[in-house]
Amino acid sequence: MKLHWVKTHWTIKKLFSNYVWDVPNMENKVYLTFDDGPTPEITQWTLNQLKNYNAKATFFCIGDNVRKYPETFEEVVKEGHSIGNHTFNHLNGWKTNTKDYIENAKLFEKEYGKLSTETCKLFRSPYGKIKPSQSKILRRMGYKIIMWDVLSVDFDITITPEQCLENVLQNVKSGSIIVFHDSVKAFANLEYVLPRTLEFLEQKGFVCAKLN
Repeated sequence: MKLHWVKTHWTIKKLFSNYVWDVPNMENKVYLTFDDGPTPEITQWTLNQLKNYNAKATFFCIGDNVRKYPETFEEVVKEGHSIGNHTFNHLNGWKTNTKDYIENAKLFEKEYGKLSTETCKLFRSPYGKIKPSQSKILRRMGYKIIMWDVLSVDFDITITPEQCLENVLQNVKSGSIIVFHDSVKAFANLEYVLPRTLEFLEQKGFVCAKLN
């Protein structure tokens, strides 16, 4: 089993204060986020789970998946969730020169613009890996760089669904931004964790809200 940094330490948040790590509030709101979709059956299943609990979320979509599965993407929008840019090809910013990285983010914008008239100004870097130069340009373009407070690690097939659930329930608090993935790789964990997370949050009086 790989070791993952499940809870983001306050020192990291302070060091990289230009990024959004959590959203402190007095209304007990938490922010569920889903990366790497849309993935037809899995994203639809995710939407159904959210609807069961009247929960809103934010989907950080890969542009190429938006291109391949426009109907699924439109369903996310129709359900009233927020959309974020996750690059067109799921690029690792640390391994990509800045010019190519920004162009790839713009390719997402182009695909998104074919299907929505809303402005998309939320950005999450794949793997959480982004260079300061890339972040600076994206923020100048009007994007908020969204990171996270709690990482479910649902993408790691070596952890059990029970451990994945514990990663979330042991660390969530008001204002937390929680990362899940609506992807094939993560689904074995997500299928177990998401309904139980939503039930727990409802029981504890949390409100699942979307990022703006």
